[in-house]
Amino acid sequence: MYLSRFLSLHTLWVTVSSVMQHYPSVWGHYDVCKTQIYTEEGKVWDYMACQPEARDMIKYVKVTLDPPDITCGNPPETFCAMGNPYMCNNECDASTQELAHPPELMFDLEGRHPSTFWQSTTWKDYPKPLHVNITLSWNKTIELTDNIVITFESGRPDQMILEKSLDYGRTWQPYQYYATDCLDAFHMDPKSVRDLSQHTVLEIICTEEYSTGYMTNSKIIHFEIKDRFAFFAGPRLHNMASLYGQLDTTKKLRDFFTITDLRIRLLRPATGEIYVDEQHLARYFYAISDIRVYGRCKCNLHATGCKEENKRLLCECEHNTTGPDCGKCKKNYQGRPWSPGSYLPIPKGTANICIPSISSIGTNVCDNELLHCQNGGTCINNVRCQCPPAYTGILCEKLRCEREPGGCGRSSARGRAAPGPGLLLLLLLPLLPALLAARARRAC
Repeated sequence: MYLSRFLSLHTLWVTVSSVMQHYPSVWGHYDVCKTQIYTEEGKVWDYMACQPEARDMIKYVKVTLDPPDITCGNPPETFCAMGNPYMCNNECDASTQELAHPPELMFDLEGRHPSTFWQSTTWKDYPKPLHVNITLSWNKTIELTDNIVITFESGRPDQMILEKSLDYGRTWQPYQYYATDCLDAFHMDPKSVRDLSQHTVLEIICTEEYSTGYMTNSKIIHFEIKDRFAFFAGPRLHNMASLYGQLDTTKKLRDFFTITDLRIRLLRPATGEIYVDEQHLARYFYAISDIRVYGRCKCNLHATGCKEENKRLLCECEHNTTGPDCGKCKKNYQGRPWSPGSYLPIPKGTANICIPSISSIGTNVCDNELLHCQNGGTCINNVRCQCPPAYTGILCEKLRCEREPGGCGRSSARGRAAPGPGLLLLLLLPLLPALLAARARRAC
């Protein structure tokens, strides 16, 4: 009976082991940090590079406007209709919900009727510039995975700069310039992403593609992430292995798509004309109905999870790492310098796990990963194994009866459970080749 059960379980074991060893490479998206595999030495952990799924990062953003009183409605004011710039009987009033346009309406669900949007004050102080800074902060390092999309309810601005920060807003770098006339506004020749290449993908350009003035069907501005990815992964992003390889070996490229904050600098509203109509200044303002930012928490390829805790995103670190970005080794796991994971070799990458410190090996008795308590023991605070009644030893590896007078005789073993089929199967494992050969001879 045991032999028949053993052969059935062995077949299942071989099948599962084969599937598990190839399991992560089927996904190919670095969404598993470790998996158990079976080797000649038994069951072991196989570690690999891993990262969280991409998500809508606007859900976790904090928005700040400068100047703080730039939102319309306090005091109430009238402005001109979007479709007809000379119909100037619309009202913005912060004290009335139906007429208010606060900043949070940049991020609410789209598709509502009437549409909801944030709106600035009008350009009533012309010729003084109407400048607005909209800062989006995450208090977390983010890796962008899709285009940044800004939808204007007003005409798209004549002049705008999109900026990024990698140090939580202490310093800023331009991402892209937008203008109806790049040469006049920023002393730059106009370009589009299509003019770039693998070698110039990091170039900061000015584009006139998204600043076509006061048109109701021209509301969207893009910062093209995917078009830049396509220089390495192909037009449909089928060759992500090539992109991951470039991100892994070119730090500047990876940093280009990494942010902690974004800043939208609105420098001149849509005029639709060469000159400003000073008799109808209520037609000039900024209004944004939607902002989309997709990305993932940067966890240095040491985590697949990212949780929100106390209004802050934190990586759920693995590989014995810790910190908001898994940027250092845990205590007692500093046996070698911390290192980020690597996308290479494709498809599993390299985990670069933190290993136990030499000074901690004596005190770090167990950890439920590399050092297991045996025979059903429980690891307590990494310093000792709590053993079942019948076992003793540092890792519960010894029978307690061995220390008793008379050793492990029948009387000592009376209180222990009989060995189950699992133990018998392990004992029969060395006999498997001979058993299979005998079975084959009988079949002949």
